[in-house]
Amino acid sequence: MNAPITKGAHHIGLTVSRLEESANCFTSLLGWKEVRRKEDYPAIFVSDGQLMPTLWATKDEPVGEFSKNKNVGLHHIALAVANEEGLDRLYERLIENGVEIEFSPELLGPGPAKHMMCYEPSGIRVEFTWPGK
Repeated sequence: MNAPITKGAHHIGLTVSRLEESANCFTSLLGWKEVRRKEDYPAIFVSDGQLMPTLWATKDEPVGEFSKNKNVGLHHIALAVANEEGLDRLYERLIENGVEIEFSPELLGPGPAKHMMCYEPSGIRVEFTWPGK
């Protein structure tokens, strides 16, 4: 088989400890739309028109802080930003809203691409990347 059998991501399921706050981060701070809720699980589906993370509420307390160097699991989710100015504006918006920032916009490798990393309310690392084109 030479051609890929898949055609990109349909959705990504993320287990979160703070369902409403995590959904609000995507909708209020990033401008995404809430697609639907599944009250009996509970879950909230959000989308930017390209990607649809499904935020599933954990039924238990988190075991501990995720270590990107020690745990198997999601290392981070990376989202594309249209331009460098948008990346800088997003950084300021996140700071103004008290989002925990791991690092501010910086060159990705030799550049000109840039990226930044933050944590959504449940502690999932979210990277924002401008490809430099």
